[in-house]
Amino acid sequence: GERDNKTIATGATSTHTLYRIMGKKSRRNRNTSQSNTITTPQSFSQIPAPPSSVVEPIYYPSDGPSDVELLQTSSGSLQAKLNHLTHLGLVENDRASFVEEFVPLDLSPGDKAGYLADLTTAPEAEGQWNNLIAEIAAIRSGKGVDRIEGDQVTRAVFFFEHPLLEKCDREVSFVCVGGEWRAEG
Repeated sequence: GERDNKTIATGATSTHTLYRIMGKKSRRNRNTSQSNTITTPQSFSQIPAPPSSVVEPIYYPSDGPSDVELLQTSSGSLQAKLNHLTHLGLVENDRASFVEEFVPLDLSPGDKAGYLADLTTAPEAEGQWNNLIAEIAAIRSGKGVDRIEGDQVTRAVFFFEHPLLEKCDREVSFVCVGGEWRAEG
């Protein structure tokens, strides 16, 4: 019929097509009595909503100097590790997997379990977890990082401003052992 090509239209003296759902543009003359009207496509409400899912963080590499200077590692493997740790912490909130991927390889099972308990069941666990994840996310993005020492092949030490605590300078060290980046203990 005449309304098969549904459009959202607006205009002072003529109708301009802003949005068209499926189909070709109509070449017929538009009636100017429709000016300043909006026709909402009924089929628009029939489009299914996307399934709800976890929203992945978007990672942007530094594109050079700006008002907020970003200093990221030059090591692709360390950057990948920081991306993974940030994902475990911010997206999945998986403390056990985070600890497994973060702590030094030579940390005893008892010490590893104690560290996990500090981040999960200790009285200040939430605060410690939030601070730790904020620090990892900051060094991943490079925000607030003052400098990175070490060769970034076997060792990298990040000096940065804590993202949640004012006037709190932090230092986090990572070492690469057998191709695996871990926090230095």
